[in-house]
Amino acid sequence: MAYNLEEQEQLAQMRAWWNKYGMSIMSVLGVVLVAVLAWQGWSAYQTNQAKQARGYFDAVELASQQPSADSAARVMAAMQTLRKDFGSTDYAARAALFAASAFEIQQNIPAAQEQLEWLVKSNHAALVPVAQLRLAGLFLDQKKYDQALSLLSSPPKSFDALFSDRRGDIYAAQGNAEQAKQAWTKTLTLIGLDNPLASVVQLKLDSLGR
Repeated sequence: MAYNLEEQEQLAQMRAWWNKYGMSIMSVLGVVLVAVLAWQGWSAYQTNQAKQARGYFDAVELASQQPSADSAARVMAAMQTLRKDFGSTDYAARAALFAASAFEIQQNIPAAQEQLEWLVKSNHAALVPVAQLRLAGLFLDQKKYDQALSLLSSPPKSFDALFSDRRGDIYAAQGNAEQAKQAWTKTLTLIGLDNPLASVVQLKLDSLGR
């Protein structure tokens, strides 16, 4: 196919432009392609991790509903895998709470404490305060008052009332009525008298007899 002079000039300009910029364009496209493939691979990996973690979470939840020595062993085995291989997933954090409850029911307090301590030290910020409250309760039951209080020193705002209430429980157990009164009074102020829990907190205050 023959080209006229104008078409030949355009082709020459295109060749010159490609010779100048072609390699740069190919490099950029190569980087983009690698990034896309890497993202797809990472997404597939994350999806697979989530599916596997969900399977172990379901196993913990189911075993927790069937208290027995055998189910306790299954919970422990599933939690070991979740914490080791899927510790960054929400499933691991939620499973730790289920596992702790199951161990508490079976009076295996050290095992329950271990699960909650792992969660307290984890990066699962949304559930850390829940674990702190639960763990403080375990320490309270064991009369480890200082350890319980140390968990409740810096509550997030949304947990301020619950932390204050639990501090009141600990102070009362210590026989420190004045500090218990202050903690529970603060709790009432934070939640308001219309809150359904207000009557429970008021009963605690009334039990102080002052």
